[in-house]
Amino acid sequence: MSHYKILIIGGGTAGITVAAQLKRKDKSLKIGLIEPSEKHYYQPAWTLVGAGTFNFDKTERKEADYIPKGVDWIKDYAEAINPEKNTVATRSSGDITYDYLIVAPGLVMNFDLLPGLKEAMQTDYVGSVYTDPKKVWKMLQNFKGGNAIFTQANTPIKCGGAPQKIMYLTEHFLRKQGVRDKSNVIFATPGTVIFGVKEFAETLTKIIKERNIHFKPFYAPIKIDGKKREITFKYIKPDPENLEALIDGKLNESLSGENEITIKYDLLHLAPPQQAPDFVRNSTLVYQEGPHKGWLEVDINTLQHMKYPNIFGLGDVVGLPTAKTGAAVRKQAPVVVNNILSLLKEQQLGSKIYEGYSSCPLVTGYGSMVLAEFKYNNVRDSDPMISTFVDTSKEQYSMWLLKKYGLPFMYWNLMLRGKA
Repeated sequence: MSHYKILIIGGGTAGITVAAQLKRKDKSLKIGLIEPSEKHYYQPAWTLVGAGTFNFDKTERKEADYIPKGVDWIKDYAEAINPEKNTVATRSSGDITYDYLIVAPGLVMNFDLLPGLKEAMQTDYVGSVYTDPKKVWKMLQNFKGGNAIFTQANTPIKCGGAPQKIMYLTEHFLRKQGVRDKSNVIFATPGTVIFGVKEFAETLTKIIKERNIHFKPFYAPIKIDGKKREITFKYIKPDPENLEALIDGKLNESLSGENEITIKYDLLHLAPPQQAPDFVRNSTLVYQEGPHKGWLEVDINTLQHMKYPNIFGLGDVVGLPTAKTGAAVRKQAPVVVNNILSLLKEQQLGSKIYEGYSSCPLVTGYGSMVLAEFKYNNVRDSDPMISTFVDTSKEQYSMWLLKKYGLPFMYWNLMLRGKA
């Protein structure tokens, strides 16, 4: 049976960043990393791929090129975690034991949680930059008018801004193609507001008004009929009054059941339902109740597991009251690294804490972006360096350049190398 001082589950953004930082700080550590995939993707660029302004092939690299030197790559699937015995069961490499475990396998899409989604995704009218951005670009090019609906599942999702970004880009693309006047652009979301942080919400509200985008809050998708090209939402506002007054006949909306609204679509983009991988969800490590049910339970500041002190978690798999983004990982990784090294040397947690930082580069068109940065409790939290030069709550061309060129460079060359 293999044993590691530190075992990491997941070779995505979180797992690789933590492994690289640990090795930079202490080359002698015996670290194993469980990751079945041969490929590593820079997913933040997939929105741009979906809008035809980034090459998909440039988002894909070999996983082997990013496993830090001296870390054992266990090319296998984690199947179960037994925290009482400090073991992780794998599909074909047997049980692996650890002194410290870092859980960072990301999340998985589950189409089955939204009836009709799997079948609808097989049609030419439904797609997602989360799963196939190249198909979304084809859909945009083939769209000749009608209802373009953008929505998201009523589950936690990674990069909460992605359903909006592709919507802004599509709207801009339709103007460039001369079909905007034949199109309704609709943003239907289970959320209550366009964005949770006031300063950024003001900018985005202004944009959707100016660009005549139909904003539909409290719309939680419950089923899709791919044959009829219809999507049905449950209106989830508490005690809704006079739902009929909300129905917009011009958008082909209709009441279809108690608090249910059906809309016809000619293009439908959505963030699919998402959840933690089964081996995490079925373990004793997750929240059993509440808003983070089924997600890894860690202390929101130390990222240490609430019940098992030798387990830490970060990235999309953890249940935290902030957005699941790569930017969050960049601030979470040093906290996990600092805590584990302190425990190894001094038998106590380190001094670094995670304050919930996350950021959402909200692309609002070709050549413009709002950089929304925030921490716990939806408090704005701007990078001191960037905010000295630009107001990131307003649309900026410089932020577009950062998104398209700066952030991918930083990701591959700094973050995954443990330098940022």
